[in-house]
Amino acid sequence: MKFQVNRDVFSEAVSFAVKLLPQRTTLPILSGVLIQANENGLVLSSFDYEVSSQTEIQADVEETGTVLVSGRLLAEIAGRLPNAPVRIATEESRISVSCGSASFTLLSMPVEEYPSIPEIGEQSGVVPAEEFASAVAQVAVAASRDDVTPVITGVQLEVRQNSLGLVATDRYRVAVREIEWDGGTVASDSDDTVTALVPARTLQEVGKTFGHSGTISVAITSRDDRELIAFSADRKTVTSLLIKGNFPPVRRLFPETVENYAVMNTAELIEATRRVALVLEREAALRFTFSADGLTLEAIGSEQAQAQETIDAILTGDDTVVSLKPQFLLDGLGAVNSEFVRISFTKTENPNKPGPVLITSQTSREQAGADTYRYLLQPNLLLR
Repeated sequence: MKFQVNRDVFSEAVSFAVKLLPQRTTLPILSGVLIQANENGLVLSSFDYEVSSQTEIQADVEETGTVLVSGRLLAEIAGRLPNAPVRIATEESRISVSCGSASFTLLSMPVEEYPSIPEIGEQSGVVPAEEFASAVAQVAVAASRDDVTPVITGVQLEVRQNSLGLVATDRYRVAVREIEWDGGTVASDSDDTVTALVPARTLQEVGKTFGHSGTISVAITSRDDRELIAFSADRKTVTSLLIKGNFPPVRRLFPETVENYAVMNTAELIEATRRVALVLEREAALRFTFSADGLTLEAIGSEQAQAQETIDAILTGDDTVVSLKPQFLLDGLGAVNSEFVRISFTKTENPNKPGPVLITSQTSREQAGADTYRYLLQPNLLLR
């Protein structure tokens, strides 16, 4: 195999291929990047049996062939090469990489032992890339990071006729967002909802990588008892095995209407929360008192430090007091993407136990936001 390729194009392609590979793997061969040189250019692939990445780039190929090389090492080398064309050639088990005055010799890995890259099924639909990336960033923050319960470490995608719903939860909060979905003529004939539970980390990388690609093609396939999802754009493809199990029915936790709520400036609430939380001990909650006079934040930390701050808030309904974990609140506020925010207070059968608070966007002090983002946060029981 022998080819020459633009340095920046090659570096970006290798970086993309290794991005989703685990830092440590039990099988060293899975840390490799497969490079296939053909008449049309190069195909770079990586696969660890759960996630695969593949990209095609242009190159001047003198001799076709296939080689497997350590992915992270090649990515580091490619990212530091001088500004000149990259020449790569193989001879027996060695790979020579030369660029300007720099040259490297790497050992190849056995291609025949590398697993086959997953085949992608028929396209299921298309989503606007920027909107999808924004929705993933808003929702994935609520996914659990605790691998003990894998089913809630993912984001559930819910495909309907003309919309795609994204849902995530870690038991303490739930985030939901709806975006447009174009399923072509296939989806218009069915009212069924197709679901796919995708690892949150993979989905976040897809959002970042394809966020400026115009549209993203999505394919959900089931083959040989292996369900997977594929995202494709700009000659790049990422596939991921779906998480098996039943995602909890968290949508039913959202109230249809809420009459008791407060509206605040989002940035003011974020800054006040960060300031007052400075004196809190780890895992402690802030007390939020909503009244006609505004919102008062209180942190009762250790004996040495306490804090309090009041900001403007327009309250509709009864005075309300809730205790919320500051980081969970900040995650929701950071995802709202609007100048103002509405915090709504739900009820429970126990008057001494506040219901979850619902965070949504607010276009102005008087007008609710037009987007479909909702973030439901369970308050801590108030300390008496």
